[in-house]
Amino acid sequence: MEDLSLETLLFILLLLLLCGAWFSASETSMMALNRYRLSHLVRKNVRGARLTSSLLSKVDKLLGSILFGNTLVNVTAAAITNIVIQRLFGTSELALLLGTLLITFLLLVFSEIMPKIIAASYPERVALPSSYLLSPLIKLFHPVVVVASGIVKGLFALLHIKIQTDQSKQRMTLEELRGLVLDAEHFLPRQHQKMLLNLVDLERITVNYVMIPRNQIESIDINADQDTLRQQIITCHHTLLPVYEDTPGNIIGILHIKRVPALFNEAEMDATALRDILSEPYFIPTGTPLLQQLQQFQQRHARMGLVVDEYGELLGLVTLENILEEIVGEFTTQSPSQTGKFLRQEDGSILLEGSSSLRELNRKLGLNLPLDGAKTLNGLILEHLEDIPETGTSLKIAGCPIEIIQVQDRTVKVARLFPRPAIGQ
Repeated sequence: MEDLSLETLLFILLLLLLCGAWFSASETSMMALNRYRLSHLVRKNVRGARLTSSLLSKVDKLLGSILFGNTLVNVTAAAITNIVIQRLFGTSELALLLGTLLITFLLLVFSEIMPKIIAASYPERVALPSSYLLSPLIKLFHPVVVVASGIVKGLFALLHIKIQTDQSKQRMTLEELRGLVLDAEHFLPRQHQKMLLNLVDLERITVNYVMIPRNQIESIDINADQDTLRQQIITCHHTLLPVYEDTPGNIIGILHIKRVPALFNEAEMDATALRDILSEPYFIPTGTPLLQQLQQFQQRHARMGLVVDEYGELLGLVTLENILEEIVGEFTTQSPSQTGKFLRQEDGSILLEGSSSLRELNRKLGLNLPLDGAKTLNGLILEHLEDIPETGTSLKIAGCPIEIIQVQDRTVKVARLFPRPAIGQ
């Protein structure tokens, strides 16, 4: 060093600062890379993506090499700075202190803060090209890194600290996945983000929340007379129709409407002829998560199931469309019996059927009605009052005023809600 000119030393110091900046930027960019985005770039064969992914698969060796290189550069830069200061100001204590402060400032600003900010802002632009330089450096520093890693692992073992380096073994929880989708709001269209969130929530929601209640199931009695059967089948708005015997809760099969026209050409369409074309009903245990049920529908190539309780009693009916609506929203092809549940009044209030789903009310009207108990508006009102209300009774649930308009057969048939003026548009 003593034989080198001052200009040469300053040039070497500048190169060391640049090398330190590159090491810092490489470390930050590698750690800031979006792994899902990187996997996409690998599939598209983007230059440098595959090599970067390979380096990140051995993150301990990658970080060890970067830290060793960065430390080596910083120590050398500090040594050269002291030589430069001594040539300019002598070997006094003040000169040594000045050299220490100067190199600390230079390293902090130009080799740490600035490059790391840039790398964090543009991780792909820094990491992918840097991988071509990091790869040979990792091989060059391999002996030193192996020794250092061995010492570190020995210390971890001595202190009983377990370190998991295989990221593939770390499973993402539903909450973490939901947070990931929420954080991606700036990268995803609003509708796509909503659909992904709905898909994540399928694990939480059970079939009880989306099923058609037993008293609203459109079904036919196999023992009905021929004219009644024909009329019910002709006016049916569904392609699958439950068929019961004796009582509506005793479902004996599912009628595919497309199989019926052949019977219309026959002189008689009695119970025996109808029974021959019925499909076996598919029963679903109450409390089944929607995601699991969606998979069951896919495996069974089914579109409809009957929800039963632990005693085998029929609770309701759930279809593939009910589950898909939880993901993509309601379809426009609804039967007349499923429409008209919301009737907005001139004063801003809304008339609702007591059988309206609480999840549907929260989604459509922006309410916050509790979902941990009852599933329908009628059930929520009865649960809240602990009694069957009279017409004209008013109450407030979750900050939403409700007025009972009609009570029939011990159930609330119609109620009026007074949501906030800007909600439900």
